Amino acid sequence: MPHPPVPTPASGIGSWWASAVVYQVYPRSFADANGDGMGDLRGIAARLPYLEQLGVDAIWLSPFYKSPQADGGYDVADYRQVDPLFGTLADFDALLQNAHGRGLKVIVDLVPNHTSDEHAWFRQALAAAPGTAERDRYMFRPGKDEVAGSGDGNLAPNNWKSIFGGPAWSRVTEQDGKPGEWYLHLFDTKQPDLNWENAEVREEMRAVIRFWLDRGVDGFRVDVAHGMVKEAGLPDWEGVAAMVEGTAETADKRHTPPGDAPGAHTDSQEPHRAVSPLYPPSPFFDQDGVHEIYRDWHKVLAGYDGDRMMVAEAWVEPAERLARYVRRDEMQQAFNFDFLLAGWDAERMAEAIEDSLKAAASVGAPSTWVLSNHDTVRHTTRFGLKDPTTFPKGLGARDEQPDAALGLARARAATLVSLALPGSSYIYQGEELGLPEHTTLPDEARQDPTFFRTKGAEIGRDGCRVPLPWKASEPGYGFSVASGPDGNDDGAAGSAHRQPAAPWLPQPESFRVLAADRQDGVEGSTLELYRSALAFRSGQGLGSGDFRWADVHQPDRGVLAFHNRDILVMSNLGPTAVPVPPGHVVAMTSTPVAAADVTEVPPNCTVYLTT
Repeated sequence: MPHPPVPTPASGIGSWWASAVVYQVYPRSFADANGDGMGDLRGIAARLPYLEQLGVDAIWLSPFYKSPQADGGYDVADYRQVDPLFGTLADFDALLQNAHGRGLKVIVDLVPNHTSDEHAWFRQALAAAPGTAERDRYMFRPGKDEVAGSGDGNLAPNNWKSIFGGPAWSRVTEQDGKPGEWYLHLFDTKQPDLNWENAEVREEMRAVIRFWLDRGVDGFRVDVAHGMVKEAGLPDWEGVAAMVEGTAETADKRHTPPGDAPGAHTDSQEPHRAVSPLYPPSPFFDQDGVHEIYRDWHKVLAGYDGDRMMVAEAWVEPAERLARYVRRDEMQQAFNFDFLLAGWDAERMAEAIEDSLKAAASVGAPSTWVLSNHDTVRHTTRFGLKDPTTFPKGLGARDEQPDAALGLARARAATLVSLALPGSSYIYQGEELGLPEHTTLPDEARQDPTFFRTKGAEIGRDGCRVPLPWKASEPGYGFSVASGPDGNDDGAAGSAHRQPAAPWLPQPESFRVLAADRQDGVEGSTLELYRSALAFRSGQGLGSGDFRWADVHQPDRGVLAFHNRDILVMSNLGPTAVPVPPGHVVAMTSTPVAAADVTEVPPNCTVYLTT
């Protein structure tokens, strides 16, 4: 049965970002060059040859700014400084120059919804009186009276809940020692929300953008891009928003709370459930006013050469709503979370692909494809669960443990699907090694504020942020290198070197066999699969190709099949093998066997076919 055509907007866009493969680097966990157990900029620079050989076009750096690290660097204390944990501005400039010299673009994170409570502005706000200009940079409000007419202001301004669990408001103590106003923090208490109705806030963020553009960055990943603007009047809202859609099964009473934590949920009868930010509509996400901000930023980027770009982290649905962020005068890209959330299911994946392409085409933008990131359980693990369409908010030792081999086979197959789709593809560090989620991380090692603010009901994101394994036989699997007595990794001749510190999060034993040096050059390894797939994608021009469903596309039977240029992609998500169509030759397969030996597509496998 013929399938109706699907528009392919990326095929007509010549900009580098429209078809780029972008590799996400989470600096804390990528590579440690000074032996302190924490990843850093010099560690990233030392591994650029690896990324160049992998075949990606760009790297996206998660936050490396000065920060107390209450939320892994997404609590920014100074947008213009590198945190000493990661190095210096000179280290960043050297990394940028090195990357550009290898033909790699560099995208940095921009965190505009909130700052750290240690940002100079927030300290000034705490020292200032209510109603002052210093306070107006943030969302300060008087409380409601617990006793009507008393003026005690003991109740929060509204009933909003934090995305990380618990209330979204905290009360400050004024300079006279008395309880005072409340400030909004949609995330942790140490992440006060900025007031985007304030002209000074808008000008400051423009200046921050210019600061990094002047240094030569190629673009920005905008954190919580659907946030920032709040509905006028800040009305009560009964929903519980989340950055990531998830399933309530992971928020049950199996998790024993680790004790009361500041700001944790006080209602033990209501587990913190992950729900869509739009149903019911949220008064603090996806407000129309955000688009005015992005039109303004678009003009800033347009003033620079080099085709600079922005990509939105916007958990917005449906796809038509997300497309509004990538209209021609706003951002260039938005993460396609519908595809990420589809799970291992042919019908859901097909629907996400078609809806995403149509929505992007409606505004003349390319689509993006992503399977994992630093906020989600790795797809290698999700696909190994009994229900591979579930989306848990973290996994712990008391949760269902995945079938690792099955999850890896499906993850490899899904990767070939995503890399064959037209548009831009995003890879999360370590997925090219087939790394699983650390599902047995001990509670005492956890650092994600969501774990503490929900009293353990939500396991959180630490499991996908575990430091990478580079060398199987070395301590920490080679994540850190030995350093000299001054802390430098170059080590003067004859100087004694100290052993590196343990990685900031413990690594599972399964990382040993998946270390990069165990896979480098090994035929059939996941690392070599990624290298081959990226080379194939580049050689065939699939990122800027055209999409159409194939005649053998039968998602109701578990078969996902489409054409891109002259390539037929077939993915078998069903239980039985599917024959290769006559007249086609297998050019690549996700299973670790020679392509020439494949005459049918087995379950949990994707193949690229030529005629």
